[in-house]
Amino acid sequence: MADKRATIQEMTDGAAAQEKRDRKNWVAFVESDAVNFLTLNDIEKMTLDDGEGNKAKLTRRKDGSVYVECTSANIL
Repeated sequence: MADKRATIQEMTDGAAAQEKRDRKNWVAFVESDAVNFLTLNDIEKMTLDDGEGNKAKLTRRKDGSVYVECTSANIL
């Protein structure tokens, strides 16, 4: 008995149903969880990309502060 494979339509239906993250949620994640991870693990530089056009670069400065640069792609 052969396994039933999903059709392309079945595979893409789940992707369309996924909730899109908005820019506010991305920035909140970067400025909280990502900064905390960078700080707690003594990382100097970190680049994040969510695969949906949102990107962030985090850099630790000499005074211990963290410089955050966020960019995003928006479809209107």
